[in-house]
Amino acid sequence: MNEVGTESQPLRVAVIGAGPAGFYTAERLFKQKDLVVEVDMFDRLPTPYGLVRAGVAPDHQKIKSVTKVFDRVAGNAGFRFFGYVEIGRDLDLTDLERHYHQIVYATGAQTDRSLNIPGIDLAGSHAATSFVAWYNGHPDYRDLEFDLSVNSAAVIGIGNVAVDVARILCRTPEELEQTDIADHALEALRSSKIRDVYMLGRRGPAQGKFTSPELKELGEMSDADVIILPEEAKLDELSENSLATADRGTLRQVQIIKEFAGRMASTKPRRLHLRFLVSPTELCGDETGRVRVMRIVRNELYATSAGTLRPRATDYQESIEVGLVFRAVGYRGVPIPGVPFYDDWGVILNVDGRVVEQDTQRPRIGHYTAGWIKRGPSGVIGTNKPDAAETVEQMLKDLSEGRLLKPQLPTAEAAGKLVQKRQSEFFSFDDWRNLDRLEIERGQAIGRPRVKFTRIADMLAAKES
Repeated sequence: MNEVGTESQPLRVAVIGAGPAGFYTAERLFKQKDLVVEVDMFDRLPTPYGLVRAGVAPDHQKIKSVTKVFDRVAGNAGFRFFGYVEIGRDLDLTDLERHYHQIVYATGAQTDRSLNIPGIDLAGSHAATSFVAWYNGHPDYRDLEFDLSVNSAAVIGIGNVAVDVARILCRTPEELEQTDIADHALEALRSSKIRDVYMLGRRGPAQGKFTSPELKELGEMSDADVIILPEEAKLDELSENSLATADRGTLRQVQIIKEFAGRMASTKPRRLHLRFLVSPTELCGDETGRVRVMRIVRNELYATSAGTLRPRATDYQESIEVGLVFRAVGYRGVPIPGVPFYDDWGVILNVDGRVVEQDTQRPRIGHYTAGWIKRGPSGVIGTNKPDAAETVEQMLKDLSEGRLLKPQLPTAEAAGKLVQKRQSEFFSFDDWRNLDRLEIERGQAIGRPRVKFTRIADMLAAKES
């Protein structure tokens, strides 16, 4: 019998999801010496790169350059991309198990965490995930509408997603024109009437979830001032004490916040209000059912028995007039039919990347996971690299011990024929390269990095042209 992982019988791996976690998993597999591996990567969209394309802010082009690494991975002879192929619609788990020795789920965290306060479902209240996908041109979200005719907006959360949303709302059309923001979003934001943006964090300056570079960038916008109340920039005793063991990034964040609080307001037409130690308690609407007021409560920090600092409400409350609200309190994963899922955390049930059964907690042979759908929405793009390495380590260990799926049709030809039969409009990586070239050419014609295709029908038409 031929040994799996050799020239005569390559290790066949299906990677579900073409974001950073998927590509880092493939990269790690291809780096294994004396292992012949074939990776077929599937994504429900025609385009690869996941949140690098649909989540990274359009004014952060440097971050998007990580796709060069992914392009090198795609250059491996054993790599194939099947875009616009959805698991559960075009293929199911039985299909995958018939064609692959191992399956890796790297589908990310595709929706937002809920916020359970009265009025959260009023018109004008949105998940930040939807807004981010909209301005980045995700086909599922490109037809959403956001009322940018209001005077003020609130962003609930103080992580990097909240910072991105607030910054995009405060950017000028001239600043946005230098990015690859979707055309429909650029046009809508061009006529925005928003002048005040409130970003609300339930903890203090020392507990912010943003990074120092993103925070610093807020103070460099051409038409918006950052306003922080001096009393909210001041650290309480518990936070001061926590700085003794804080990392350099946290110390820098606290310093930047104090600098912002000490600035004199200029005459810039927009104002970004960073609020700390406040939590929304209710959204109130007008007679049409649209949000008009947000009620918030002041918090104080207390130390838990484990030594962590947690917020709790005080008696002080206030109201802010807002006509638009974005919830940026975290992403969560979406279940894949037939794959064990831990709903409380929004992740695939796993141990170190091995998918485990719901009832027995035993590993499901041949099934693995990587990225946010494995660990939850934490870290930056690069965090997915060691995460993928951990998963691949488990895959290689199982390979060495013979714990693999036993596919009846373990060949690239058989899998290719199945995809062609089920979804003949799939996108290969060459199809994507052509789409990529067209987007860049369209952008160069008007002095922008790229102009994205945001409708799948247009992508299909471009593929056939």
